Amino acid sequence: MHPLLVKDLPTFLNRFNYFKDGEFRHFEILTPTNFKIILAGQDEARAFDWITVEFQLNEISSANLLDNSKLSLIDMSDGINITNNGTYFAFTLFNSTFFIECSTIKYQEGKF
Repeated sequence: MHPLLVKDLPTFLNRFNYFKDGEFRHFEILTPTNFKIILAGQDEARAFDWITVEFQLNEISSANLLDNSKLSLIDMSDGINITNNGTYFAFTLFNSTFFIECSTIKYQEGKF
């Protein structure tokens, strides 16, 4: 897994077009303070081929989650946003109340 650095956020999000029209594939609570999310999206670096990206969010400080059975119903047409305020990252799904605030984010690319 690669750490997602604050300085790389704009490039990372643009590369995947903010996961617009992507798919929310999986959400898992690994521990009370570590979560895993898998999204599918188009990768500009691979000629817009579809891939999955697994995120590991660590040291969760706040979250508003949805039941795993409802995640496939989320409208991903506007995608996601990841911001950092200097203290924590905020992982947000547009068009949803789902959000997670955490200290660090790691990611790993996978096959579609």
